Amino acid sequence: MKVIELSVSNFSEAAKAIALTGAEPYSVNIMAAKAVHKVFLARGIDNRAANILKQDMLSLGGEVAVSRQVGAMKTGTSDAVVMGTLKQIALLCGKLRSQPFGLAELSLELLRLTEIKSGNKYFLCRNHKIKISADARLMGVLNVTPDSFSDGGKYFDLETACARGAELVKYGALIVDIGGESSRPGARPVSAKDEAARILPVIKTLAGKIKAPLSVDTYKPETARAALKAGASIINDISGLGYGGRKMARLIASEKAGLVIMHMKGKPSDMQKAPKYDDLVSEIYDFFEERSSLALECGVRKESIMLDPGIGFGKTAEHNLELLKRLKEFKSLGFPLVVGTSRKSFLGKVLGLENPLERLQGSVASALWASDHGADFLRVHDVMETAQALKIYGAIKASA
Repeated sequence: MKVIELSVSNFSEAAKAIALTGAEPYSVNIMAAKAVHKVFLARGIDNRAANILKQDMLSLGGEVAVSRQVGAMKTGTSDAVVMGTLKQIALLCGKLRSQPFGLAELSLELLRLTEIKSGNKYFLCRNHKIKISADARLMGVLNVTPDSFSDGGKYFDLETACARGAELVKYGALIVDIGGESSRPGARPVSAKDEAARILPVIKTLAGKIKAPLSVDTYKPETARAALKAGASIINDISGLGYGGRKMARLIASEKAGLVIMHMKGKPSDMQKAPKYDDLVSEIYDFFEERSSLALECGVRKESIMLDPGIGFGKTAEHNLELLKRLKEFKSLGFPLVVGTSRKSFLGKVLGLENPLERLQGSVASALWASDHGADFLRVHDVMETAQALKIYGAIKASA
């Protein structure tokens, strides 16, 4: 007799493992729901609700961690951590459905987070419809700048930039992200006029040359308007609507364009001057809730919004590593995630490499991690190498 620990992290993997035993097909889904354990943080719930939540989950064989305030029967709100299998959480939601103190609403949220979804999911940007797959898709970086941190000046002229854009698609990029202003730490801003002068010729040429949608890395509504008119389909806003606000959101809504809401603490010129957080993930999570709500209020389609935690934008190396480790926590917001680790300085710090061009292996390793932990799109410079790594990784996961 042998006992082997299985690699099971989600419902489909559990079902596949159980089916190998020859179990009755009707029972596979029933048992799979018992094989996957989940942990959820419920923030700011009524202490009376937390007490009921704990007792109900204990009765089902699960557990809920609550604050001392709950045990002391104090009034107010606190946080709770719910722990249990998919089956236990489903049963818990049934118990909570008729309970007071906000527990009915909590049951709906838990059901949404544990729902086993089927069918296609898409990201919509103007006339493009991009399928969200189990493995991350690629967004190729095309910097039309003289001073970007890793390839500044390399694609600054029109012919070279357009050739590179077509090459990125050939190698596997589903989106080409064009930037006309460096956002490296310490970078000085450029005017909307200069930014547009750099990117518009490239957008106009590539829009008629490649089928992949073009994204524009800008936080200025003036640049965004000109870029969309020239043929771009997505606005990648590193300020997360912090600069253009409602004006930017309404523009994107009116054009039915896509929007990437990125988190950045500070500005590129000062963002790396000792950034501090009381609670890194919670603060970024709250930021995303606020800015995505603003976008939706302004008419941006939910299917046209993606979120980017902003690796390297107002974060230390330790912050960046923690964000990657806890990336899945942002999935409960209900939007696809974009992650950009490519050639960034935190990789250099871990590897002891000053030159960004020497960070390929670290970039690919972090991309594979991100793909396996919630990223839907990876913003990368090295598209061919990352695409090959993802293909091999995907083939291993899909093997019987």
